[in-house]
Amino acid sequence: MKNKKNRPTDGGGNWMDTYGDMVTLLLTFFIMLFAMSSLNQQKWELFVRSIYPHSNEEVQEQVAINTPLDDTSSKIEGTPDIPETMAEIDIDKLYLTLAERMNDIGIDGVTISRGEDYTFIVFEDKTFFDGDSSILTDQGKTTLDVFCDVISPAQDGVSQINIMAHTAQGNPDRPNNPRTDRMLSAMRAAEVCIFIQEKGIIEPEKLVNISYGQFRPVADNSTREGRTKNRRVEILMIDEGADLHSMNRYYDEYNSGVNADRTVVTGQEANGTGHGFAPASPSADGVSTTMSPLTDSTENASAEPGLSSDGTAEEAGGTVAE
Repeated sequence: MKNKKNRPTDGGGNWMDTYGDMVTLLLTFFIMLFAMSSLNQQKWELFVRSIYPHSNEEVQEQVAINTPLDDTSSKIEGTPDIPETMAEIDIDKLYLTLAERMNDIGIDGVTISRGEDYTFIVFEDKTFFDGDSSILTDQGKTTLDVFCDVISPAQDGVSQINIMAHTAQGNPDRPNNPRTDRMLSAMRAAEVCIFIQEKGIIEPEKLVNISYGQFRPVADNSTREGRTKNRRVEILMIDEGADLHSMNRYYDEYNSGVNADRTVVTGQEANGTGHGFAPASPSADGVSTTMSPLTDSTENASAEPGLSSDGTAEEAGGTVAE
């Protein structure tokens, strides 16, 4: 009789042991992943309701058990996640902040006026430049540093910044040399614009530099005080979403005093408390009177080469711009 070959005695079921071990290991692996993951409350509710559609209490119990204590996904839907350090910028109050900062660094005679949807700033006399010069002074750079620092957080609320430069007519009996007058005015506006652009606080396409030369005076050029007012740099900040108007409209509103209740001047005494800023005091024609004449000793000490003692720019053979 032939010997029969050895056959398995378990009916070929050994593979079940291996399969069972594999399934157990996979289940353990997924349980570990689930335990380490942060659970989204809404997804968990949907999952539980798909299994227990009529058991709302059990859903709440499961969520309470399985949602980590520090899970930020349980916040009310629609609530913005804003860091506490990011305070909302009020564009309407920006002019007060700017006035305070200018006053802190001792920049006097800056008039800041808040209109309906714009802010108009006037820097008089030599805030940025010496007479007959387009080179920013150290004080000018410091002033613009503060300006950029204040404006930077509110850049999204500003659609356009216009920089307007003006000169004074050095000789009231004879107009300035046109080339000198226009070039000086244009270069001053450009220098301020370039400084702001290089700070990177606002998109370059929002910056506009405008030169007016001597042709938009706000006072009489026959007096030193008048020339001081006329020799100025202005900045017009227009709010995002505001309609753009002609420059004449902005100037008319500013000079009319319609925004006097929201106009401040740095360096003036506020309520008799000393150095500070206070509401502007319009003159009869509505133009704010903010600067006081320098004493004779101060004028002589600060006279630049090429300037007379009263600050009038002079050159042989003609009158140049101030």
